[in-house]
Amino acid sequence: MTSAAKPGLIERVARSRFIVPYIVGFALFMQMLDSTVIAMALPDMARSLNADPVRLNIAITSYLLSVSVFIPVSGWVADRFGARNVFVAAIVLFTVSSVFCGLAGSLGELVAARLAQGVAGAMMVPVGRIVMLRSVSKADLMQATTYLTLPALLGPVLGPPVGGFITTFGSWRWIFLMNVPVGVIGVVLALTFIRNTREDGVPPLDVRGFVLTGVALACLVLGFETLGHGAISWQFSTLVLLVGLVCALLYVHHARRTLHPVVDFGLMRIRTFRASIVGGNLCRFDVGAAPFLMALLLQVVMGMSPFAAGMITFTGATGAIMAKILITPVFRRFGFRLVLTANAVMVALTIVACAALTPLTPQSVIMIVLFVGGMFRSLQLTGVNALVYADIPPERMSSANTLSSMLQQVAFSMGVSIAALAIQASMTARGAATISIVDIRAGFIVLALLAAASAISFLRLPPRAGEEVSRGRTGAMEASVSDGHA
Repeated sequence: MTSAAKPGLIERVARSRFIVPYIVGFALFMQMLDSTVIAMALPDMARSLNADPVRLNIAITSYLLSVSVFIPVSGWVADRFGARNVFVAAIVLFTVSSVFCGLAGSLGELVAARLAQGVAGAMMVPVGRIVMLRSVSKADLMQATTYLTLPALLGPVLGPPVGGFITTFGSWRWIFLMNVPVGVIGVVLALTFIRNTREDGVPPLDVRGFVLTGVALACLVLGFETLGHGAISWQFSTLVLLVGLVCALLYVHHARRTLHPVVDFGLMRIRTFRASIVGGNLCRFDVGAAPFLMALLLQVVMGMSPFAAGMITFTGATGAIMAKILITPVFRRFGFRLVLTANAVMVALTIVACAALTPLTPQSVIMIVLFVGGMFRSLQLTGVNALVYADIPPERMSSANTLSSMLQQVAFSMGVSIAALAIQASMTARGAATISIVDIRAGFIVLALLAAASAISFLRLPPRAGEEVSRGRTGAMEASVSDGHA
């Protein structure tokens, strides 16, 4: 063979079935790490910007609200302007807004930059997932999903040690500025290896639906966030939640009378989709709340520094990475129904094991518990993230991705709120004013019960549910569609 006939490096990489999931996972990791690192830097940021640390929490809240408002329209934008175009534009906006965050000289400038960053995040991850769904077959979806699930697990675990290191040995501004080289690499990779696709005959944007879903999602996320952190009175949080619920109900009524609603709740009639949303979000409560509870346990109860605690929780990320080699063979051998049902119980047991930790527990035992928990959590989230698209026809992939992303956003916010409420209830029952290990255990136990309850959703699946994804076989989609009761 002549040298001219040999494919170049770019051509060889482009032939890889999983180069697109790697690129999208790269972007997701950037977003997840940025979202978790900032919490560690709030005290230093407050001193630098001459702002109260409590008020500076708006830098986190503003980002979450911006993401919440624009997630519902992400699928329509991708169909209208091309998934790759929107994905690349989102990475560029995320990178540029990160620079403005790093250069901010006041709280107002930081919040404005975080709002722009939230718009980018609302497009970057959901649209990136659409790019992935259009680039792989359903037979390869399980393997591809693995590369997207890992960043979601690694970000919350790596955030504390990275944030602690940066704020201890450098400036908080590098939390945002380090996104610049990552963003540049992401844009180059996306433009090189991702084909631009757009749908023909895209209907007009459902403006009324967009407003209702945006307000509903923003209010629900804000309500759960403020309820969980206790920064605002519970009466205000409850009022915001009620406004969100009313807007959600108004949207459901609107969607039934609209030909092309911005969010298609009719997808909930597909059994595999419904099980993934209901059961998967019960498990996602733990993903959102576990870092919060472990930080309290290791730092408040055990007296560790943020950096030392972060280095211990890093073992959970190691477990998630190790589980990657097992995921595809396990689901191929046993199928979605058996694996997700049994693994939901195992996830619950690992959460209970966290509740059993005490200041006298050797650090090696803590690390083993977190390592095993990371493995089971990685297996579960990869499974539900693949199953959610198992029986979705190609023309409804964007709608399914939008609805799934919306509900995941609410689930992550609810996780911390549920854990915080459990802690508060335990303190009230004890008549205590300060938190103790008993209260943290209450939070873990509640999360464990919810994770175990998710098994019910998976147990109701047909035995061969999602076989085309788990085993590369064509299954009867009709068997996975319910009789119409969502």
